[in-house]
Amino acid sequence: MSLLGLLVLIVVVGILTWLVNTYVPMAPMVRTIFNIVVAVVLVLYALQAFGLLPFLDRPLPKVR
Repeated sequence: MSLLGLLVLIVVVGILTWLVNTYVPMAPMVRTIFNIVVAVVLVLYALQAFGLLPFLDRPLPKVR
């Protein structure tokens, strides 16, 4: 993924997160957890997109 594509994805996810935070009524603790989960997923996705987390590309070992 290119840098421009990643920036567009971050902007789109940011807008969607803002819309959810603004228009969906939820408890402040749930909102905080939601924001943290979105941020962690975006950081992991960015690291994986640039090849800094290669272990996410490998398939999981099969369980016998």
